[in-house]
Amino acid sequence: MGTRNPEEATASGAGLPAAARHVLNRGLELVREFLADRRLAAARLVVVTRGAVSALAGEDVPELAHAGLWGLLRVAQSENPDRVVLVDADPASRTEMDFRQVADAVHSGQAQIAIRDGRLLTPRLARPTAEAGESAEPGWDRGTVLVTGATGTLGALVARHLVAQHGARRLLLLSRRGAHAPGADALRARLEELGAVVDFAACDVADRAELAAVLERVPQDAPLCAVVHTAGVLDDTVIGDLTAERLHAVVRPKIDAAWNLHELTRELPLSAFVLYSSIAGLIGNAGQANYAAGNTFLDALAAHRRASGLPGTSVAWGLWQESSTISGGLSEADLRRLARLGLRPLPSDTAMDLFDAAVVGPEAVTAAVHLDTQVLRRQGERAHPLLRHLAPAPPRRTTGANDQAADSAVGLIRQLAALGPDERAAALADLVRVQAADVLGHTGQDAVHSERSFQELGFDSLTAVELRNKLNAATGLRLPSTLVFDYPTPAALAGHLADEITAGEESATPAGPVLADLARARTAIEALAAGDEATRTQVASSLRELLRLAEGALTAVADGAGDPADESDLDSATDEELFALFDELD
Repeated sequence: MGTRNPEEATASGAGLPAAARHVLNRGLELVREFLADRRLAAARLVVVTRGAVSALAGEDVPELAHAGLWGLLRVAQSENPDRVVLVDADPASRTEMDFRQVADAVHSGQAQIAIRDGRLLTPRLARPTAEAGESAEPGWDRGTVLVTGATGTLGALVARHLVAQHGARRLLLLSRRGAHAPGADALRARLEELGAVVDFAACDVADRAELAAVLERVPQDAPLCAVVHTAGVLDDTVIGDLTAERLHAVVRPKIDAAWNLHELTRELPLSAFVLYSSIAGLIGNAGQANYAAGNTFLDALAAHRRASGLPGTSVAWGLWQESSTISGGLSEADLRRLARLGLRPLPSDTAMDLFDAAVVGPEAVTAAVHLDTQVLRRQGERAHPLLRHLAPAPPRRTTGANDQAADSAVGLIRQLAALGPDERAAALADLVRVQAADVLGHTGQDAVHSERSFQELGFDSLTAVELRNKLNAATGLRLPSTLVFDYPTPAALAGHLADEITAGEESATPAGPVLADLARARTAIEALAAGDEATRTQVASSLRELLRLAEGALTAVADGAGDPADESDLDSATDEELFALFDELD
């Protein structure tokens, strides 16, 4: 990210949220400019932070202002595979070895690396173990429990859970509209029926003064004993369309609000400080760069609090089964995308069990997700790096995900090289239609007409990026994210792919058409029946003539005449030797 400006260098206290937003603005501008510059299509952007993530158990995050950047750029990685590398340098080391270690990290083949004590660490999820231990149960019943976003689905659910299951007796429920919010009366009635005293407050938690005023009204005979911050909003879009305004609107209820809660309660004897984060920040869910940025800040804040001896738990929730303002905005394409990652919806009762386990668990950050291990196992090396080891595929030939994609792309190019122009166009049209159908959730390519526009077919900016990534993997090309807008029908896009592939082939040279014809001939020869000696002899004779012609042209250029000895060798070659020689020319 370059040198730090004075605002970042002094980021602390009330000024930290502004510094964090400034870093995110710079990061967004940088990655958007990089990805939009087609001259850099073959390049990678390396972003180096220092102390922006907690990479070891109990480790602090000294540069909280840079923490959200990791969430933002994880999404950039998901939307643009193999284009961005994230490295967090060792905050405890500032030596001349740092540059070498960063270079080693960049060339490690990993997309996200933290350097600690000279080691290169990569993030992954691990199942909790019994040996990890648990902390004491929070004293939910020892005073007032503050819940933000309390009139939303998730806030109301945890409020009822704390009263019904943990004996919380006094709740301070915060939301933008307080007691006037839809559903507030019913929530109050239900909680009072369970025996709780309920206070609502209309408060923008991201406004430090408003929150301070609300906290001053907490009764002295029921002091604040716990905080649960569930508030959040969504405004999904791909990174290329994300503006600073849309970024700030989503991170404000996360970064500003959580920091205000931390600062204004840090001197109080809280027994729990729980932040509702999201798996989107850990996996870099495509289309949610702003949301991921806010949530990775929450994860870092929880680690910072624990390192400071304060309670802190960030629960990175997966998909909820119960509809909320967060999950309710997901489209069918979004749900399919999450299902392909191996994420299944969490039932509410299971979610609350995971909430309880996270709060007493030893980790500052816990991912509360329902995984489809069969999906992960089928995907093998293609599964998300954070998840793939949770359900390893059966042992097989060791080929990495990138190698598999490269092999597939090479196979396609070789297949296309053996086809004529019309056959190649048809094959690429089928490729586009098959991949488009997969993105849209159709069972076959018949639902994708070649001449219908992608917009009519149901594509938006996020599904357009997903199709681009699939075509990149299939062809080995580096295509822009605006692909389906630049070439608005499957037929037009297939034509563009043909042009791009041809431009990168040997057909760009004078020998290209001849070599392409030879590639087609090779395919035909391989299809010959092994026992058809008459046909093989006839083909071998033709090959002798072609080779004599090629060698004659070569020696004419070099010496002005052919070499009789070479011709004699060629004439005396057996059919098997000629076929072997043809293979060597491939």
